[in-house]
Amino acid sequence: MAIYTVIYMYLVDNYAVLQLLIPNEIAVGQSITVASVDATFNGTYSVYALPQYLFVGTDTEGDLLFDYQVPIQNQVLYAKTASDVERVATSGTVSYAPVCTWVTAADVMTYLGITITNPSDDYTLLTQSVSAGNQFCYRRRQESGYIDSLTASPSGDVTLGTIMYCAALWRSRGSIETTYATFDGMGTAPQQSLTPIVKQLLGIPRPAVA
Repeated sequence: MAIYTVIYMYLVDNYAVLQLLIPNEIAVGQSITVASVDATFNGTYSVYALPQYLFVGTDTEGDLLFDYQVPIQNQVLYAKTASDVERVATSGTVSYAPVCTWVTAADVMTYLGITITNPSDDYTLLTQSVSAGNQFCYRRRQESGYIDSLTASPSGDVTLGTIMYCAALWRSRGSIETTYATFDGMGTAPQQSLTPIVKQLLGIPRPAVA
């Protein structure tokens, strides 16, 4: 979970805006929890926009309007039906804890071609690998500019890339540094979880936008 400090707040035309102290990884459409800011602003909300200018309201069509002469960094905007509030300094926090669930343990077992008994140490590691793999692949795509759902993979290639990465994490159990565990005196090839083909399937590190 990431927790960010709030330094300013305002509300116009039923949209609340918070300015955070530092840059963040919050994405449009994701859930945030606002705490210790103000009774009107506190709660859990879905992020509607991440404006970089002063928000001044909406037009007759309901589109957001901004004053492009007043840049303001690190803003988070969400829908909030309430009376307008002037932009003022404040305190409080915004918590952001994205949980990606693109692939499951069953998906990875199918890919590996094995059945892992539950409960078992191998199954525990499998669930850890799936959790870590989902989060890692989501975060890497986000860093490249993609805006994805946390609950549904954006495409088949991303699904396969995530499954392959999760499987590689599970396969590396018991290994040290960059190699698979082995009893062969001749050694083994280096283990690479984030292979070129996984990167290609996930669409990283190529940016989604110029």
